[in-house]
Amino acid sequence: MNNTDLVFQSYGRCCSRDDFFVDFYDHFMSSSDAIKNRFLNTDMAAQRHLLRHGILQLILTARGMSDRKLKALGESHNRSNLDIKPEWYSLWLGALMKTVRSHDPEYTKDLENAWKEVLTPGIDVIRGAY
Repeated sequence: MNNTDLVFQSYGRCCSRDDFFVDFYDHFMSSSDAIKNRFLNTDMAAQRHLLRHGILQLILTARGMSDRKLKALGESHNRSNLDIKPEWYSLWLGALMKTVRSHDPEYTKDLENAWKEVLTPGIDVIRGAY
């Protein structure tokens, strides 16, 4: 089984946990006051829904789907729109890995490395639009 398959299956296990996305945002917002402040007036239920689909897009792109949706996400997150700072993506990935570690019962360090390997190229597409 290749890394994209391992991550896809891990993500499925994580999505089956009701509090996965809630915990992710707790971890992400606690990583920086600037990030926490960005979510002050956010509909978090809607935000969690967007996150669910965003992570899936990263995985599907790694599995060979067009990166068109990631480029659009990069455009919406760039300095002219949501102004998501490039350095925040490493905090985002760190929060995601912390959340996967606590929610995937099959978590291993090798699986975490697979997640990073699979997601980083797509994150770079989004970050590169800044």
